[in-house]
Amino acid sequence: MGDISVSNGISNGNGVNGKSHSLNGYRKSCWYEEEIEENLRWCFALNSILHTGASQFQDIALLDTKPFGKALVIDGKLQSAEIDEFIYHESLVHPALLYHPNPKTLFIMGGGEGSTAREILRHKAVEKVSMCDIDEEVVDFCRSYLVVNREAFCDPRLELIINDARAELESRKECFDVIIGDLADPIEGGPCYKLYTKSFYEYTVKPRLTHNGIFVTQAGPAGIFSHTEVFSCIYNTLKQVFKYVVPYSAHIPSYADTWGWVMASDAPFCLSAEEFDLRMKQRIKGENRYLDGRTFASASTLSKAVRTSLENETHVYTEGAARFIYGHGRQNQD
Repeated sequence: MGDISVSNGISNGNGVNGKSHSLNGYRKSCWYEEEIEENLRWCFALNSILHTGASQFQDIALLDTKPFGKALVIDGKLQSAEIDEFIYHESLVHPALLYHPNPKTLFIMGGGEGSTAREILRHKAVEKVSMCDIDEEVVDFCRSYLVVNREAFCDPRLELIINDARAELESRKECFDVIIGDLADPIEGGPCYKLYTKSFYEYTVKPRLTHNGIFVTQAGPAGIFSHTEVFSCIYNTLKQVFKYVVPYSAHIPSYADTWGWVMASDAPFCLSAEEFDLRMKQRIKGENRYLDGRTFASASTLSKAVRTSLENETHVYTEGAARFIYGHGRQNQD
């Protein structure tokens, strides 16, 4: 997964066939390649490899890509890219915070990159954000290299915790208005799949929400073919725990797919596009680049095929019956 190769138009067996015509013949390029599924690979040209490393839990790389700018890759999976990460992070953060009447305290599971905290801290009402990531080396790496998030890391409202999110939530006595799951994808051998289970949502997350609090999580690929990997069962699992559950999705170019999120609460989600926009204007500093009321209305209107799958999904995510997206974490490669 996540191979990097140099190609002059001839496949070397480890990378891609990088044939690129120019007036002077073949053009040599360095390519990043990610295996999305067994017979499908996604690759793009690199300017340079800025940094690589490995923590106790994950392999880490920061690449300077030609099409997407700086890109963070963990365990061979692209996590975010400079050019379009705003689509992912605005979609993850703002709907839950805008639907909540007055979000003051928040808890981020994961989020070591800092972008989720950055978007949360744009909300004027927010008093405290607790960001809990298991991997200190990833957090330090992102704080050092991702300049766009340095202000967020320095914000006095941000509490940074290095711990397992389950253990941290279970040890806490206070409750939060919004809990956000900005976790790595559930992959075999990865550190996060147990944080997508029914027992975790029911016995750890829900008790740590304030009255009518909101939980939102990234939920993996949500494309016309890929949504059955984990998106549909994460949605169905949350339906077993919360009264109101809203799945939504957006296309993210650097992911080469549509991506999904699921928002859940015991309070109904009643907000028109106009009310959504009014709250954005009143509550958020600066302008969103991607999300507004009409965009969210569109994002939460899924295609017929995906709606049908979600309506018919019966799988509940448990530790003994987990689903994974394609790929393997370091623990399965050692």
